[in-house]
Amino acid sequence: MDQLVAVAPVQPASPGAAAAAHVALKIPSGDGPYARAKHFQLVEKDLDASIAWFWKAISTGDKVDSALKDMAVVMKQRGYLAEAVDAIKSLRHLCPRQSQESLDNILLDLYKASGRTKEEIELLKQKLRKIYLGEAFHGRTTKRARSHGRKIHVSVKQETSRVLGNLAWAYMQQRNFMAAKVVYRKAQMIDPDANKACNLALCLIEQARFADAEVVLADVLAGRFQARDQQDGKIVRKAEELLARITAQTSPGGGGGDGRRGDDDDDGCDDWVEDEMVALLDVVVTQWAAPYRKTNRRLPVFEEISPLSREQMAC
Repeated sequence: MDQLVAVAPVQPASPGAAAAAHVALKIPSGDGPYARAKHFQLVEKDLDASIAWFWKAISTGDKVDSALKDMAVVMKQRGYLAEAVDAIKSLRHLCPRQSQESLDNILLDLYKASGRTKEEIELLKQKLRKIYLGEAFHGRTTKRARSHGRKIHVSVKQETSRVLGNLAWAYMQQRNFMAAKVVYRKAQMIDPDANKACNLALCLIEQARFADAEVVLADVLAGRFQARDQQDGKIVRKAEELLARITAQTSPGGGGGDGRRGDDDDDGCDDWVEDEMVALLDVVVTQWAAPYRKTNRRLPVFEEISPLSREQMAC
């Protein structure tokens, strides 16, 4: 990455065609390194050349934050996952404060793509802390975001639930279903949706808590969650597949036992699971004492779930 690859000067077939392409693809005007990088990325489709020019843009101070984010995305496309992570970590200090959240989101994608689940979990916990401190929303109750190319407004509750859902999914990748179950339940307390409900049911199935999983899935199929979740037929199919799995595992010879474990059946779990749960509770909902909006009042979303005691989190 220290040297630019040899790249011929951009020679468009016609100035009018090039200008139209740049407008359509929202490529910045000019002949600076960042504009050249975007041209090679979006017009020439030469990703390695675009990486080289993004690097040049960063080193010369040309739209540094955009260049770093775009370079990391292109590196991910090329499979340079470790290099992209290193680039963000080593260069993010050059970017303004308002760019740090989007850099975190890119890092999370890179961690997920490269199987670096432990680092993903730690970064998600940091995001939860920033939400609590008011840093993610800059003291406001909503922020602007993009979803499927559309600009939307995201509330504190929605963002907290989303991050908790991602955290729970990361625990599932570690096969830490106890942690995943607790986090999914918290996410559902804040902003319930059918997709997280299905994932919670999967956690319960993995713990052989089939009766509890059936209750969750029945709520999904009964449409007891937000309408937007029910519009997707994939959710219904997913719930039906999980119910079929429960039936298979609880039938004679299915290997799932009677499948009717109660909440007190976790009493024999390992101490490290209890420690993990208590630590998670402390970080996410009970022990954050920093102010929000420069007052002593915590975010309402955390007030709602803070009454949960340490004993409730113990296995």
